Amino acid sequence: MTEMPFRVAVIYVAPGVEAIVEVDAIPGMTVADVVSRSGAIGQLALDPAILAFAIHGQRVRPETPLAEGDRVELTRELLADPKAARHARSRTRGNRTKT
Repeated sequence: MTEMPFRVAVIYVAPGVEAIVEVDAIPGMTVADVVSRSGAIGQLALDPAILAFAIHGQRVRPETPLAEGDRVELTRELLADPKAARHARSRTRGNRTKT
């Protein structure tokens, strides 16, 4: 029985940058395998030391096996904590109440 190849998308989005690379994968390939095969890290001059991975928005490890239709997202460190940013906006706007 031959292993049927399938397509996986590798995606990276940052301010001013949007990259989607389709990669042919075979059963047993991992996130790390398809990210390497995509060449996205080199093409976009990304620092692999600060990247993390997600599949459809859920954090995964590099050794996570892939399935047909997966979308591997290259994620980067957040510039600001969303909760802290909301609190800061709230403080600057004051305590408004709806009437």
